[in-house]
Amino acid sequence: MTSRRKHMTVFTTCRARMMLASIGIGGLVVLSACAPTPQASSSPSPSPSPSTASPEPYAGPIVFVGDELDAFALTPEEIVGIVPEATDVGDPSPVLEQVSDGGSLPADPPICDALYAEQSLGSVGARTVEWQVPTDPANGFGRMTIIQFADEAQAEGRMDQLLQAAEQCAEFAKEGTVTFDAVIPEPSEDVRAFAGSLVDAGLDWRSFDAFASTGNVIVQLWQPFSGDRDFDAEAAALLLQTRAGEARSGLIAELTENPPVAETDPSGDAGAVWSEWQIGVGGVGPLRLGDSVDAALSKAGEDAQVMEPEYDGGPWRLVAPGGAGSILVQPVEAGDAVSSITVGSDRSLDESVDDGAALPHRGDIRLGAPVADAMAAYPGGTVFDVVAAGDDYYAVTTRDGQVFRFQADRDVAEEGSIIVGITVEDATARTPLVFG
Repeated sequence: MTSRRKHMTVFTTCRARMMLASIGIGGLVVLSACAPTPQASSSPSPSPSPSTASPEPYAGPIVFVGDELDAFALTPEEIVGIVPEATDVGDPSPVLEQVSDGGSLPADPPICDALYAEQSLGSVGARTVEWQVPTDPANGFGRMTIIQFADEAQAEGRMDQLLQAAEQCAEFAKEGTVTFDAVIPEPSEDVRAFAGSLVDAGLDWRSFDAFASTGNVIVQLWQPFSGDRDFDAEAAALLLQTRAGEARSGLIAELTENPPVAETDPSGDAGAVWSEWQIGVGGVGPLRLGDSVDAALSKAGEDAQVMEPEYDGGPWRLVAPGGAGSILVQPVEAGDAVSSITVGSDRSLDESVDDGAALPHRGDIRLGAPVADAMAAYPGGTVFDVVAAGDDYYAVTTRDGQVFRFQADRDVAEEGSIIVGITVEDATARTPLVFG
């Protein structure tokens, strides 16, 4: 009996332990089932990136200014490809020499004189690349000129005439019989070009010329030569055309990224003394470009002396009280609107220099300052050396066609050259050269 009870006790104890274990496990299961289920942690949504829409492509006038002209230059290797004898090819230079000494007998038909014109006449800026041709001592050099006009219309008008000459002047008369064997590629990407050799028997003159134009720029590659020789006119024209197209695309990209901003024009009070007036894109103090001459003169102040032009079409002169200096007011050709205003002298050969402290100024630059100061304050301009007139000046332009000229008393490159005049001009109002 005792043994059986003991066995039952053991069995019962074992069952109890098993039940407790089962209850414990079940409790754990139940507790686990009742516990709140943690929510799945979703990865944070990326923050929306700010809109980076591309700017609208620049669609304004294609106007190159200053150092932007360098984009048209050919490399030395490319120039040698056109003129194999070329050596010592230079870098683009901001110095432009203009002979401007007239010409010979008129051509028949007259449009052919466009091929003889000094193409930089009427320009507002330029870059030149020169090289030597030692195998042709009679000529000895060649030149590429990248010519900047005030606006697209002026460059297009000149190029229209050059292309007319290329098409119509295969043979024409001047001093004698002249031939021009032009190659004219199809226009590409708003760039026109042509090239050919001019042979003038009457003047015993031969030159190879290649042209390209886009926007406000005309490029001329000019190589005089002796004897009989051939140039690859088609290759030269296409090369200039391609480079001009690249320059145009580059300018559009640059102006898309950095839209042009016009210069703020400083205003002037007609009652203020002249020395406080500033020379800006719109004129000189209260004297405004585009106004009638009478309107401009009336704003000079009651004490200013007015002197009429010394010749037809010349400038009116305003003399400061006390004779400290003068301002020249130039109307457009055969018109009354003011096209340019000059503080001081517009010629390099004048012997006297006005008192800069008593006259209007361009920024910190006044008459009597070194020309080098103007070049440092307003970089990217062109140094003009006009041989026939004996004029030397440094010119800086805006994209809207205004030109600021700092007239020098001598060669700009000469040490000690000083400013004798400062001119602001609306160069878009210039009368273009017309041939035929």
